Amino acid sequence: MKRSTLYTIAAVLAVGALFFFMTTARAKVECKVCMDYRGRANCATAVGANEKEAHEGAQSTACGPIASGMDQQIECGRFPPAVAECRPR
Repeated sequence: MKRSTLYTIAAVLAVGALFFFMTTARAKVECKVCMDYRGRANCATAVGANEKEAHEGAQSTACGPIASGMDQQIECGRFPPAVAECRPR
């Protein structure tokens, strides 16, 4: 394998590791949210710097597959979750 190929692979791995670190470094809280919307259910987990951020991310992610279109996505996000569990990371 050429030396330039090894340098390229090392650079890509370094950027990937930096990206992973930067996106998870502030994540202090992890929330799992389950939503029931129009007879459909879905659960999702998200992390955030605080409980509100993590909860909103998990609820939005849980609503994605069970809501059709932006109107339903917004409506689903306004319903209280069936299950909401948050814990520190």
